[in-house]
Amino acid sequence: MQELPVVQKVSPETSKVKKPDWLRVKLPIGENYKHVRGLVDHHKLHTICESGNCPNMGECWGAGTATFMILGNVCTRSCGFCSVATGRPEPVDWDEPQRVAEAIHLMKVKHAVITSVDRDELKDGGSTIWYNTIKAVKNLNPDTTLETLIPDFKGNADQVQRVIDAAPEVVSHNMETVERMTRQVRIQAKYRRSLEVLRLLKEGGMRTKTGIMLGLGEAKEEVIQTMHDLVGVGVDVLTLGQYLQPTKKHLPVHRFVHPDEFAELREIGYEIGFDYVESGPLVRSSYHSERHVFPGYGKRKWMEEKGMLQEFSI
Repeated sequence: MQELPVVQKVSPETSKVKKPDWLRVKLPIGENYKHVRGLVDHHKLHTICESGNCPNMGECWGAGTATFMILGNVCTRSCGFCSVATGRPEPVDWDEPQRVAEAIHLMKVKHAVITSVDRDELKDGGSTIWYNTIKAVKNLNPDTTLETLIPDFKGNADQVQRVIDAAPEVVSHNMETVERMTRQVRIQAKYRRSLEVLRLLKEGGMRTKTGIMLGLGEAKEEVIQTMHDLVGVGVDVLTLGQYLQPTKKHLPVHRFVHPDEFAELREIGYEIGFDYVESGPLVRSSYHSERHVFPGYGKRKWMEEKGMLQEFSI
């Protein structure tokens, strides 16, 4: 299998490698950043922005948005790419849904994103808190659209259905990598199980979304095959971004993929049939997520770029 062109290889033994220019990000500054920082701290909330060391935190928080992480900040899984702490989580906080809803209300955002750790030790997988949080956010913020980035709930259809019943505008579940590398990257997860979760969501009437990281050692053909698999279960939105090693204990970066390669995969994604493809080195699941809500928006812009809609313009 042919790998995506290598720009810069990184040895597992290399502790520090200079990142390419296209991976440089701005430091978080400004009044909006301070405002979001204050709300997160005051309401004792967790964000994947911090726990996941997201490179876009400065940009997103500076724009007044954040991705809230419910069900605590300790995960029951130990994925090889993720910097969220693994261990025994604290008991469920049943007041958390209302606090999240109030924070979103105070931020006055038009679009909000919520994710969670995996809570495999809970009988309901955390799905009840998910349902309560979505409902609380909707009740207090009726004009705010909502994306939920959910775990796989071990493939439990009833638990997935709870999220569907709460009716967020977008439901995302990340594949993270190609099938061959799933056991190494996601350890307790299963590639086909995640596809089944996405299929259940789509059959339940949800607008569905998923994300894949590049630079872990995947081959180009494997990425394209994963795209086909995702379109096959009806996924609407795909995000592609560069994997960055959070700490020395995590999986090493196999390569830094050039922006041109991300642009190529964006083209392929649209040609395969996705409704929206967000592809670039710094792209993360919730990056520009407010644009992912509207059916046809991404595909139309792509068609305009290709000159495929000129015949309809006056």
